[in-house]
Amino acid sequence: MSKEKEIISIQNLSTSLIDSYPNHPFKVVDDEEMIKLSESIINNGLLLPVLVRAKDDGRYEMISGHRRLRASELAGKSIIQAIVCDYDDNTAAIVMVESNIHQRENMLPSEKAFAYKILYDAMKHQGKRNQYHPSNGWFAQGL
Repeated sequence: MSKEKEIISIQNLSTSLIDSYPNHPFKVVDDEEMIKLSESIINNGLLLPVLVRAKDDGRYEMISGHRRLRASELAGKSIIQAIVCDYDDNTAAIVMVESNIHQRENMLPSEKAFAYKILYDAMKHQGKRNQYHPSNGWFAQGL
């Protein structure tokens, strides 16, 4: 997977044009942590762009950054900086899980199980033998 070819651009997008990843396994909750993130965005701006891919209808699909998008909306922002990538379905699924699985502290076991199922299915459909190591998130490709 060549990252250089998959990143199309970095753009400022309307938050209303970004759709959630289908069957996103992680809950986005308006809790105390979300309020803190929203306040940080008000005070410091968005420090890390979200990751999206373009859809055929002119909209975008969120791959990584569901919480940052929600916090930006709570902060009254209608525009968000986004890295637009050209990922196929399997790569998008792998990146979505990878970008969430190691960053979330309060993950339900059911969320983690569903995420690993998505990851397994995506890797299986890539046509390669991949071995995922959950402790550090690396992939080892076999022949």
